[in-house]
Amino acid sequence: MEQAYQFLMESVNFKYGDTVVAAISGGPDSMTLLHLLSRVKDAFDLTIVCAHVNHNMRKESNEEAIFVEKFCRNNGILFEYMKIEDYGDDNFHNEARTKRYHYFEEIVKKYHSRFLFTAHHGDDLIETILMRIVRGSTLRGYSGFSYLVEMGDYTILRPLIGVTKEEILEYNKKYKIPFVKDASNDKDVYTRNRFRKYVVPALKKEDINVHQKFYKFSRTLLEYNDYIDKQVEKIMPKIYVQNELDIVEFSKLDHVIAMKVIYYILEHVYQDDLMLITDHHAELIFDLIHSNRANAYIYLPNHLKAIKAYDKLTFVHDEEKGGTYEIELIQYMNLPNGKNIEVVSKTSKDDNFVCRLRADEVSFPLHVRNRMNGDKIHVKGMLGSKKVNDIFIDEKIPMKERDMWPVVVDSKGTIVWLPGLKKSKFDKTKDEKYDILLKYY
Repeated sequence: MEQAYQFLMESVNFKYGDTVVAAISGGPDSMTLLHLLSRVKDAFDLTIVCAHVNHNMRKESNEEAIFVEKFCRNNGILFEYMKIEDYGDDNFHNEARTKRYHYFEEIVKKYHSRFLFTAHHGDDLIETILMRIVRGSTLRGYSGFSYLVEMGDYTILRPLIGVTKEEILEYNKKYKIPFVKDASNDKDVYTRNRFRKYVVPALKKEDINVHQKFYKFSRTLLEYNDYIDKQVEKIMPKIYVQNELDIVEFSKLDHVIAMKVIYYILEHVYQDDLMLITDHHAELIFDLIHSNRANAYIYLPNHLKAIKAYDKLTFVHDEEKGGTYEIELIQYMNLPNGKNIEVVSKTSKDDNFVCRLRADEVSFPLHVRNRMNGDKIHVKGMLGSKKVNDIFIDEKIPMKERDMWPVVVDSKGTIVWLPGLKKSKFDKTKDEKYDILLKYY
């Protein structure tokens, strides 16, 4: 922890009398960050602003806000608060993160601060890198996140990036720092939680300082990515103008540079939402560009379309549903057919609009996609498998709806549920053991 303290004292370009903003949830990580900032407060005559977001998804959220506010009041820290009253149709985690950082930026501007501090630590970095390796990502995405991000008018700093969770908890104990615990962090239904509980501890058994190796890995990737980006930036003005990619010029590029051009565009389109993008999406775009069809499009996360029209490719945000899609199922997702799939804690229903799964019987992460040629599902209660197309015919699903009908698959491509139509052999009854509950509506 001393390295984090020294980082604040020696490496941050504080000016005497600065106002700094810290994103504080009330958990052990962020409360440690707040304590560290309080330790350097007098040395630079800092004004510390705590920015707290109530995500309004758990009954404990209001109590946590009161806890953080009380701590700030007792320690001479300004308290700013936002409660998310409702969510739209986007993925919950993505939408919550977007709203959270928009709010943080508002607070930074309100206080004319040059710094926003977050409590991301070394274990978070390991988890993020592993998740993106498993899911597939861009070169920059594989690097996880950096300790410093320039945002133009201000800088995001993560002074705990070289610190482990164990060190944070020891620091909490040493200084008797109060904090709250989010029970949802223990649920195996969330991908990050599974990496945190099972994978990271195994890596630490191999090397207790493995977080340092991941940090070096992250920096190395960022260095290579920055170099390649400089090369790509030289050619981008020639092939990508006003949101249009020149397919003729693109086709002349080496495959490595061509794929990097696609990643470059996706990184700029999605920015901080890169967790939504995998290498599969980049390959879909590449295949679209090189397809024989003069006019076609594919559907990407967050209602983004990649549209090919003869020798041009454009990326357009559009609520119109259609095209090819494959999106990781996290907590909540709005589907191209206008329906939703959500991970819920309970329901009394047991029809085809509900699916109960055991985490040890399927491979994570789960994805939702549209149908593919040859799709088959092991229907619950039946011997053997049945073609998805035959199920559509039996259920009299209109042709125009079949291409967008959601198909839930595990990471091996096995179909585990055909929402609203059929359950697979992996589905459990209400009386059987299960730890994942999905609802389609």
